[in-house]
Amino acid sequence: MSTPHVLLGLLASGGRHGYELKRAYDARLPQARPLAFGQVYATLGRLERDGLVAVTGQERDGGPDRTTYALTDEGRAALDRWLSDVEPPLPYVASTLLAKVVVALLVADVDRARSCLVAQRQAHTARLRELTGVKHAPSATLDDVVAADYAIAHLDADLRWLATTLDRVADWHREVHP
Repeated sequence: MSTPHVLLGLLASGGRHGYELKRAYDARLPQARPLAFGQVYATLGRLERDGLVAVTGQERDGGPDRTTYALTDEGRAALDRWLSDVEPPLPYVASTLLAKVVVALLVADVDRARSCLVAQRQAHTARLRELTGVKHAPSATLDDVVAADYAIAHLDADLRWLATTLDRVADWHREVHP
């Protein structure tokens, strides 16, 4: 994920300080990895250095200073370019799940490899149920539904792959351990 571009997008509707950006990020990307306050401020510092955001004010409401940032024209152009660029499909499969399954098939016996896959399938199925609950909760926002749909589609693909791989464990094991 491009945190700088997400922050630019959140600033597109008007100036905000770091705390507001963190809250907006958490609200708009509810299933994403949480964004740390330090990451927000470090990213804003880089965006300011690069001329993509500018400080528009400071306020103090009985607490620490809150610096408000706004999108510059260059920031708007950078955001527009990013939105116009098509994300290419990743050229490599980089997944801890894939790596773990391959290693299990290399070092474990058939039953252990199968147990690994079954346990992973159970974890994926449980997460799928959680996300379905999030999606259908009465309090679900459109952000929640869109994020849940995205995650559900990926979990579904993983579950299909796990099922196919479970069907192939014995063959793969014979190939690796002749």
